[in-house]
Amino acid sequence: MTLTGKLLIGQQSISGHRDAIRAINPATNAPLEPAYAGGDEQHVEQACALAWAAFDAYRETPLADRATLLETIATHIEALGDELVERACAETGLPRARIEGERGRTCGQLRAFARTVRLGEWLDVRVDTAQPQRLPLPRADLRQRHIALGPVAVFGASNFPLAFSVAGGDTASALAAGCPVIVKAHNAHPGTSELVGRAIARAVKHCGLPEGVFSLLYGAGNEVGIALVSDPRIKAVGFTGSRSGGIALCQAAQARPEPIPVYAEMSSINPVYLFPAALETRCEALAEGFVASLTQGAGQFCTNPGLVIALQGAALDHFIQSASERLSRCPSQTMLTPGIFSAYETGVKALAQHANIAAKGMPATGPNLGQAHLFVTQAEAFLNNEQLQAEVFGAASLVVACRDVEHMRQVSEHLEGQLTATLQMDDSDLPQARALLPVLERKAGRLLVNGWPTGVEVCDAMVHGGPFPATSDARSTSVGTAAILRFLRPVCYQDFPDALLPAALQHDNPLRLRRLLDGQREA
Repeated sequence: MTLTGKLLIGQQSISGHRDAIRAINPATNAPLEPAYAGGDEQHVEQACALAWAAFDAYRETPLADRATLLETIATHIEALGDELVERACAETGLPRARIEGERGRTCGQLRAFARTVRLGEWLDVRVDTAQPQRLPLPRADLRQRHIALGPVAVFGASNFPLAFSVAGGDTASALAAGCPVIVKAHNAHPGTSELVGRAIARAVKHCGLPEGVFSLLYGAGNEVGIALVSDPRIKAVGFTGSRSGGIALCQAAQARPEPIPVYAEMSSINPVYLFPAALETRCEALAEGFVASLTQGAGQFCTNPGLVIALQGAALDHFIQSASERLSRCPSQTMLTPGIFSAYETGVKALAQHANIAAKGMPATGPNLGQAHLFVTQAEAFLNNEQLQAEVFGAASLVVACRDVEHMRQVSEHLEGQLTATLQMDDSDLPQARALLPVLERKAGRLLVNGWPTGVEVCDAMVHGGPFPATSDARSTSVGTAAILRFLRPVCYQDFPDALLPAALQHDNPLRLRRLLDGQREA
């Protein structure tokens, strides 16, 4: 497929008018063709008008038809073959195996949402039948289902060019809920975005759905993004990126005459707790697992273990020494963009001013190569210095040495909201872990025992979210099938004739849904 550098507004390819962006191959710093001229407020207006025109029809598509759309998108993405993989590798510097794996995850989550849509449990149908003879007052017939919020604006992520971008989890869950989607492509991988965007547009057309179900916009500055969030037809926002970017979108959404929810995944340092017995009995294995998790993908995962908390002493010293030896043999890795590499270098320098450097990875030998770093500090310093608590996006982590378990609890209470918290523990560590657990439940969205936080399974039980600033709304997840709930709202129908009820609420239950009927769950 020839890349065009054009916006995709419904089924139309349209040239932008604003400053152009070009992808940069971070491994070479070479610009990639074509240039993508940015959209303007008029393009946002066109896309939002199409999305709004499509909304009422799309949200009432039969569940099987909506599931088929998601499956068809996955099939069209797979049909792109090597062209997609090669372009994504060129735009991100990520290895082929990583892109192929991410493509599989992207298509897998689309199909998972198709399964979820067909089951229909997300409709959460509740029926309280009429009780005309009830005293002292009769009860009306009341029926509830969930419907789609409306068109959703999705912002592509830099670190996952497929799984968190144009056809990523936000898009898949919004489409599954019945919401048209307008994607603002990430500037770092516009070609990858165009390829995937065209695959989605072809799937929409193939399934005979309104063209406004999907559009793809580009823009070098903030104009397109702010215009999208500010448009009254947009009813929710999905975002993965920096804290500053997420907060700016939240502020724009709240400043509207009609505020809307922004589901922004932003900042997390993902503490790992090394409890005494585990550290004493399997120090070498812990060091090996930690370094592998820290350096995976140049540390450019939102669940990267950026903080290690443990009791000071000989066992922790051994862990630091073992991890340092392993880290020193890790080659520097190409980071996603020159901007991300520059921010990483700045973050590492800031940590070096306030903590001791325990180890560095192998020196860089080319452009945008992130050198892994391990730092060590005492709990008192960590508690009193905000710069030690800031996220550094990349393969850098800080070990915090604590006097005792109470000191570990104080450090934990001081943490901001997190995506994950990991407990490395043996059976004899149970009392200490149990004492810390209530704090961690308040701080994180996913708690792990004897694992590593990198690697987020796409499944029904996954929670990829957490208290601010991990996300802007801790009540939701951006990964897993429960993500569909972000883009739904309940509606109650009182004393409706059966002919006017939506199929999900009709008396004879034609969709064969598991309903809550008069307080009892149907089989």
